[in-house]
Amino acid sequence: MFKKILIANRGEIACRVIKTARKMGIATVAVYSDADKDALHVEMADEAVHIGAAPAAQSYLLADRIIAACKATGAEAVHPGYGFLSERASFAQALKDAGIVFIGPNPGAIEAMGDKIESKKAAAAAEVSTVPGHLGVIEDAEHAAKIADEIGYPVMIKASAGGGGKGMRIAHSRAEVQDGFDRARSEAKSSFGDDRVFVEKFIVQPRHIEIQVLGDKHGNVVYLGERECSIQRRNQKVVEEAPSPLLDEATRRKMGEQAVALAKAVNYDSAGTVEFVAGQDKSFYFLEMNTRLQVEHPVTELVTGIDLVEQMIRVAAGEKLALRQEDVKLNGWAVESRVYAEDPYRGFLPSIGRLSRYRPPAEGVKNAVTVRNDTGVYEGGEISLYYDPMIAKLITHAPTREEAIEAQADALDAFAIDGIQHNIPFLASLMAHERWRAGRLSTGFIAEEYPDGFHATEPSPVLARRLAAVAAVIDNVGNARKRKISDQLAGRAVVFEHQRVVRLGELSLPCEVDRAAGGFIVTFLNEQGEPDGTHELRSGWQPGEPVWSGVFDDEAISVQVRPRLNGALLAHRGVAVDALVYTRREAELAALMPVKQQSGAGKQLLCPMPGLVVSIAVSEGQEVKAGEALAVVEAMKMENVLRAERDATVSKVLAKAGDSLAVDAVILEFA
Repeated sequence: MFKKILIANRGEIACRVIKTARKMGIATVAVYSDADKDALHVEMADEAVHIGAAPAAQSYLLADRIIAACKATGAEAVHPGYGFLSERASFAQALKDAGIVFIGPNPGAIEAMGDKIESKKAAAAAEVSTVPGHLGVIEDAEHAAKIADEIGYPVMIKASAGGGGKGMRIAHSRAEVQDGFDRARSEAKSSFGDDRVFVEKFIVQPRHIEIQVLGDKHGNVVYLGERECSIQRRNQKVVEEAPSPLLDEATRRKMGEQAVALAKAVNYDSAGTVEFVAGQDKSFYFLEMNTRLQVEHPVTELVTGIDLVEQMIRVAAGEKLALRQEDVKLNGWAVESRVYAEDPYRGFLPSIGRLSRYRPPAEGVKNAVTVRNDTGVYEGGEISLYYDPMIAKLITHAPTREEAIEAQADALDAFAIDGIQHNIPFLASLMAHERWRAGRLSTGFIAEEYPDGFHATEPSPVLARRLAAVAAVIDNVGNARKRKISDQLAGRAVVFEHQRVVRLGELSLPCEVDRAAGGFIVTFLNEQGEPDGTHELRSGWQPGEPVWSGVFDDEAISVQVRPRLNGALLAHRGVAVDALVYTRREAELAALMPVKQQSGAGKQLLCPMPGLVVSIAVSEGQEVKAGEALAVVEAMKMENVLRAERDATVSKVLAKAGDSLAVDAVILEFA
C-alpha cells in the first residue's frame, strides 16, 4: 500500500480524499494556487505545495507542476478528484512515465471512454443503444446549425472534454444553436483547455440515471447500483439520490450489466460512472462515461456501505476487488443537495466573498438517520470567483425515501451561512415540492416548476403560525435578557406585556406568550381577542445564535434567525419572511406608517455578480432591442450573457473585455 499520495485537486473533493487516506494510514500532499493558500484542504493535508496563480489554467491544470510536486515530496501516487486533470489520458500517461501511480483508470480506458465523442463511437461499436447525434468534431457554428437541422430540435451542444454542466447548451432553434455553440466552445476552452464540442438529440422529459462501476486490474468489474440525477439547472446537477424512484430491479440489472460490459470492453480498472438518459417508460440510452469519481458519489457510499475512494486507492495499488456482484446490497435511501454560492432570488447568479458565518448541521447517525456534510470551506474563509461555486454537499440517509427527504429538509433548515448569497432557500423549497416528493422527475423539472425563476413564497397558514410563534418566543427571550440590564428607569416599575402582534408581510397574527415549564406557551387570538389555538415551544436558543432549534408541538424543527429591528428574518422549509413583533400599541402605529417606494436605476446595465468581462457586444450610439445580448461576464467558470430588458440606445460603454468588476458596477449607460 502507498505511504504517501498527492491530491491534484482542491475544495471539498480534496478534503474528502484526505479523510479516507487518513483512515488508511496514508500521508497526504495538497497542492494549491494563490487563491487557495488558506484553503481547508491545505490545512488538512500533511504537506502542501504551491503550484501557481489563481486561474486553473495557471495552476491546477498544469500536469508538469503536479509531477514536480510529487517528486519534491516523495508522493507515490496521485488522486485527481474530479474536474481539472481527472479525465486527461495524457496526465495519467505522464504520471506513469514518471513512475507515479495514477489513482484512476489506465490511460487507454480514459482515452476510449473519457472523451465524449470517442466514448459514443465505442458504445455504438459495442451495439449499446445511444442517443441520436453527430459523433464527429464540429468546426463552426454554421456546421453545428446544419447538423441540428438534420437531427431535429431540440438539440444538446456539449463539450467533448466536458463535465459538471460546463460547455453545455440546449438549443430549440437554429439561432440558439449558433449562439450556444460559441458559448459552449468558450466555456469548454476555459474550463478544460479543449474547445471541441458535439451535437446530439435532446430527449424531451428525460431522466438522468447513472450506474456506478468499480473495476480492478485483474479483470473484475461490478456495478454498485444507480443514482438519479435528474434535478438539474443549466445542465448542472443540483440534487441527487440513490436509488432511483423510477427503476425496478429488472431495469436496474439491465443497466448495470450493460455498464459492466462496456467497462470490461475497455479494461476499466477504477471507479467510474456510466451515464444513461432514461425515458419515463424505463427505456434508456447510453449517454457518456465519466472516467473518474463523481461529485455525487456519497449517495452510493451511503446505500452500499462502500468507501469508493478507498476502493480506488486499493485498486491503484494492485489489490483485487474484495467484493463480488452478489455482495452488493442497496440499503435504504440517500439524498444529496449541492449547496452553491449563488443567489437564487437573482437568477442564481454567482456570489463570492467571505463566509462570515458557516455553521453546517451536526454530522452523525441518530434514530437510523445519517447526516453527512462534505465541504472544503470554513467560517472566515473566502469563496473565490476562479472556481466552481460549490460550498458543500449535504447528504442524508434513512430507511425510506420519504424519511431521507424529510431528514434533508431538517438539515437544510439547520444550515447557517452568512456573508454571501447561497441556494439553501431554493434547496429547502425543492424538498417540500410535491412533484419531487412523488418522484415524478425529469431533467426539465426546475425549468418546468420554476419557469420565472425562484421567488420568495408566502407561508401556508400552518407554516405562518409556526414562524409567528417562533418569532414571538425569540422576542420574549430577547426582552427578558434586556430586562436584566442594570440601572434601567430607576425607581419605576416596568410592566411587560404578554400580548404581541406578529407581522409576516401583510399578515398580522395577535398572540399571547407565557412561560411554561421548560419552554413557552403561545396562544393565538382571533379578532375578538379570544384564544384561537395554543402551541408549546421548547428550545435552548439564546440571542445571537443563527438557528432556533427546538420542539414545536412535539415536532423537532429548526428555523434560521437573522435579527433585525423589531423582529427577525426567519427562514424555514424554503420560506423566508420578515417577522416583526410589536406590542398592540406599536402595531397600531406601525400600520399608519407610509411605505417608502424604491426608485429604479433603469438607465444602466449593472454587473449582477463579481466577475470578468469576456466581451462587450455593443458600442456607443447603438440602438438595441429587448432581449439583445449586451455583454458576457464570466464568474466561477460559467459565462453569463447580459441582455437588454427593453429597447434603448447605448449612450456610454464603461467597461471592456478583461475588466474585473464588482457586483453592481456599471457596464453600460442608456440614453
